[in-house]
Formats: sequence, structure tokens, C-alpha cells
Amino acid sequence: MKLILRTMGKYKWAIVLAIFIKLLGTMTELTLPYILEYMIDHVVPAGNMRDVVLWGLLMFVAAVLCRQLNVTANRKAINNAHKMSFDVRQALFKKTANLSGDKFDSFGLPSLISRMTSDSYNVQAAVAQVQTLCVRAPMMLFGGVIMTLMMDWALAMILIVMLPFLIFVVLFVSSKGIPLYTGVQAKLDSVVRIMRENITGIRVVKALSKGKFEKKRFAKANDEMARSDMRAGTIMAIPGPFMQLCLNIGLTLVVIFGAIRVNRGQMQPGVILAFLTYFNMISMGVMGLNRIFMSMSKASASADRIDKVLSTEDGWDIIEDTGNNRGHIKFENVSFSYGSESKTDADFAGGKRERALENISFSLNKGESLGIIGPTGCGKTTVINLLMRFYDPEQGSIIIDGRDVKTYEKDELRRKFGVVFQNDMVFNDSIKNNIDFGRDIPQEKLDAAATDAVASEYIDSLEGKMEYMAAIKGANLSGGQKQRLLVARALAADPEILILDDSSSALDYKTDATMRNAIKKNHKDSTLIMIAQRVSSIMGMDHIMVMDNGACIGYGTHEELMETCPAYKETFEMQTT
Repeated sequence: MKLILRTMGKYKWAIVLAIFIKLLGTMTELTLPYILEYMIDHVVPAGNMRDVVLWGLLMFVAAVLCRQLNVTANRKAINNAHKMSFDVRQALFKKTANLSGDKFDSFGLPSLISRMTSDSYNVQAAVAQVQTLCVRAPMMLFGGVIMTLMMDWALAMILIVMLPFLIFVVLFVSSKGIPLYTGVQAKLDSVVRIMRENITGIRVVKALSKGKFEKKRFAKANDEMARSDMRAGTIMAIPGPFMQLCLNIGLTLVVIFGAIRVNRGQMQPGVILAFLTYFNMISMGVMGLNRIFMSMSKASASADRIDKVLSTEDGWDIIEDTGNNRGHIKFENVSFSYGSESKTDADFAGGKRERALENISFSLNKGESLGIIGPTGCGKTTVINLLMRFYDPEQGSIIIDGRDVKTYEKDELRRKFGVVFQNDMVFNDSIKNNIDFGRDIPQEKLDAAATDAVASEYIDSLEGKMEYMAAIKGANLSGGQKQRLLVARALAADPEILILDDSSSALDYKTDATMRNAIKKNHKDSTLIMIAQRVSSIMGMDHIMVMDNGACIGYGTHEELMETCPAYKETFEMQTT
């Protein structure tokens, strides 16, 4: 709820205006039964047609005014809620984009997606209701009680006796609803995760004929969420029928005792009619309170989930630059494991858990190149993740340009890199915009980057050339075309450090060699780090690091490794014979 109150502060005056207009509309609505009672009991019996017309006109004006005020208040409330929801989603997106790898992993992508969608919608609905229903319902309830007390206190006591029981039931059930709705949102995370996995990997699912298996898996998660939602909804629906029963009993008693009092001459007939209308308003007020507590229970659970993300430190702590380091790129005894925030040294004792990297050390001078090779899962990409500070090492230090990476501001550090990751993203945009990526790079540099990446030949054959629209994830491009496009993106800004993570796996040997020669010739000032599975892609590098199980098992030039590293020699011979 702190999130809701915090976000409301920015629009407090707009919210106050919406509440004030709603207050006027509700007060006007409360006068309608009173005017009706006065007309029936006093104006009509007097037989003055002029007074009847005037009071009838007053009632008509009040009804129109009530309607217009309520419509205006609702529109303003919805507009305010949309603005606040926009701010929450923007803040959540910004925070998510800036989370460190460990922090991001702790929440999980499906959970972050559901917090940005369904949770933010629940908060939006609650904010809208705070400005409308939270004003109207209490006003209808307590205003109706006050008006009935003014008209006939004895008859009004029937309702007053029931109110404490009704309010207790609503508050008790609502206190049970918040944890239930928190559970519903957690189940929704699982549904989103499975849905995302299947949509992303639909081709694999179809190719392996696992459609029925995935349908069962999704159905199980969906059923668990539905059951959890039904359980929460059932609990939160308990007050509705109970309150309706109590109000109907009260309405019956009002008619019975009202008729008795009219027969005794203790009250006017119009009072009974007004009481019936006020009872209907009071009923709407009580039911409105029930809706408020249901909505606020959902919103409270959702707001807490969103606030956990927004209040999380992004993991980008900056330390003081001691100025004692030297070298362009240097790893000094770096060790790391994923999820390290929740692990201790004891977790790695006795081989219970393996680190992703163990005591990695190497250094590069500016303009040099490093090739990294090794089996799948050996830690090659983890080296890149640490270098770009997506994660922080548990032990050791990482130096860039004589400074620990922890001394850099985020943008300052990331501007040094041009990078192609495994399974990198091609966006649903033009080829030009995919290469430029919002950096306002001159056209001649975009063309040069495309040429160096050996992408110009296929780009020139496309309809529209650079303006050709790539589909989502580059679905209308081949694997080799996507990889060359991504390399062009990395080269376009003349990066200080160029990282290519298995970026030529879909290329033939000739295209791969042409691209490497162009990079070596035209980007010789860039320090190159290339991860590859093929020895031919890295054998000309200044340095080669051979990895296995998170450790460096060989380091040197191609010739040196052929003499000193059996694993490298075996890989080379397997690929060349």
C-alpha cells in the first residue's frame, strides 16, 4: 500500500479534485429521496400545482446534476489512475533494466513480466476506486444512515443495529484475502513462465512432438492458478450474500414497522418510500465497501510485489578508484558462481557445488585479441558477463583501463563495448535501425560496419535495402544473416572493446574468415575478445584461453597451445581431420 500512496502523491491535487467532484455528486444523490418524501407528504397534499412543478423541476435538476458530477469524477479518476499506472510501469521497467544479473535472476523473468502487467493493472484499478467508490460507498452508507435518522430515528435504529456486524464481516474476510491473492500472483508467475517457454521454443516443441506434454504441463499450472484464484474469490465473496441477507431482513422490518407507525399516525407514508430508497443506497454503499476491500486486497498484494522490485538495490555499487591498477583488460584470480548472494563458502566445500569460474587470470593490452574456447557450459560467456559487470565476482578483481570495473558509472563502462551475445536479439524494425540501435550513428559508418560484417551483399539484395523491415527476432532472416547483422551493430560505433560470443557459428568458413580479416584490418584499435567453438576462428588471435569446468586449462598462442595443452590439440585435430 505504500507504493499506492507514494504514486498518488504526484497527482494529489488532481485526485483531490476528482474526490471533491465525486463528493458533490454523492451528496446531491442523497438529497433525491428527501425531495421525493417532501413532495409526497407536503407538496402534493397541499394541492398547489405551481409548487408541484417547482419541486419536480428541482428534483430533475438535482438528478441531472448528480449524473453529470458522477460522470465527470469517474472520468478524472480513471485518467489519474492511468497516469499513475504509467508511472509505475515506467519505474518498474527502468528498475528491471538496471538490475544486476543476480538481482534479476532472484526475481525471474516471468515474475517480472506479471508484476509489470497484471500487478500494475490491479494497482491501477485500486487507485481509480480510491477516487470514486471509496468516496461514494461510505457516503452512501453513512449519509443514508444520517438522512434516515433525520427523518425517523426509531425506524433508522433497525439498520444501525446491523451495521457493526456487516462491517466486522467485511474487515475479517479482507484480512484473509491479501495473503490469498499474493498466492494467486505467485501461481500466475508459473503460468507466464511456462507460456513464455513454449512460445519462445515452439519450433522445438513441434519438432520433438512434445505438444501434448507441454499442454499437460501448462494445464497443471493453469489449474493450480485457477484453484488458487477460486479459493481467494470464494473467501472474498462471503460478505456479499451475508450483507444482502441482512439488508433484505432490515428492509422487510422497515416496511412492517413503518406501516404500523403510519397506521398509528406516527409518521407520513412518504417517509417509508424515502426509507426504501435510502435502504437501497445504504445497500449499495455496503456492497461497494465489499468491492473496495476485494479490490484493495488484490492491489495490496500486487503493490507489495511491485515494491519489492522497486525497493531492491540494483547491485551497481561504485567503489573508490585507488589508481594503483595497471593494464587495459585484466582478470586477477577471479572466481564466481551464479546465485552467489544466497551461497556461502561452505556451499562449495567438499565439491557440493561448483563455481562457474575458478581463479581466472589473464591480461590484454589495447588492440590485442583474445580467443576463448572450450566445451559448452565451461564458463566462456560468464567471463563476458563479469567483464561487462552484469555480475560481480565473488573473489578477485577485473580491471579495464587501469581501473576496477566497480569504479565506473554504468553508462561510462558499457559505452566501451560493442558486443554480440549468443542468441542475441533482432528487433522488429528496419535493418538500419537494428544496426544503429538508437545511437544516431552516421550512415557512412553504418554502411562500413555492414561491409566489415560481410552483411552488405545480402542487405543490398533485400527490397528496400537498409529500410527492409526485420521481423520479430529476425524470423524473416537466415541464421547467418542475423549473425552478420548483429556483428554490424557491434562494429558500428567503433567500440574500444569488441566482444563476439559465438557470433559466427552459422557462417561458412569463407565468410567467417572474410569477416575476421575485415575486423582485424579496419578495427585494429579495438581490443577483441572472441568466444568460438571452431579453432579456425581464433587460431590467429594474440592470446587463446582454453577453458574447462570454469577453470583455465591452457593459455598462449596457437603454436604454444599445440605444444602445451592436450585438450586444445585434440580439438584442433578433430576439426581439421
